[in-house]
Amino acid sequence: MTEDGVVYLTKKKHDELKEKLAYLKGQKRDEIIRRIEISRGFGDLSENAEYDEARNEQRDNEADIIRLEAMLANVKLYDESDLSCDNVQLGNFVTVLCLWNNKSIDYQIVGSAEADPVNHKLSNASPVGSALIGKAVGDVVEVQVPAGVRQYKITDIRLPE
Repeated sequence: MTEDGVVYLTKKKHDELKEKLAYLKGQKRDEIIRRIEISRGFGDLSENAEYDEARNEQRDNEADIIRLEAMLANVKLYDESDLSCDNVQLGNFVTVLCLWNNKSIDYQIVGSAEADPVNHKLSNASPVGSALIGKAVGDVVEVQVPAGVRQYKITDIRLPE
């Protein structure tokens, strides 16, 4: 989520989250209610581990529902078919040369809800992602990261496949 509360998503991710929300509000909620009802039959609720576990799962499920509803209420879809390679935009794949160690890294710039740094999907709100947005091939950006100031040179901008 950005500072203004906007959540940038692809249509695919938006559809996945809507499907997950429907599952949480429907099937999963019903399963939890059944587990609570069954566990009530096991006796004294103060010493009923199954009941406690089901209630905790219910609490977590309701929290997930609230989080997803809030996220989906603030979605702005970005259309990957509108992308160009002139400058870095949300959805582009970017190759950067790390000037401190001379290694190249490929990233995709995505909304924070889709960010997955392990798989090289950087949030547009992250320090590196936000520094790259709007820049072109050949530009060098300086980014303050936990390890200090790092410089990245953009060597390629590509469209999603």
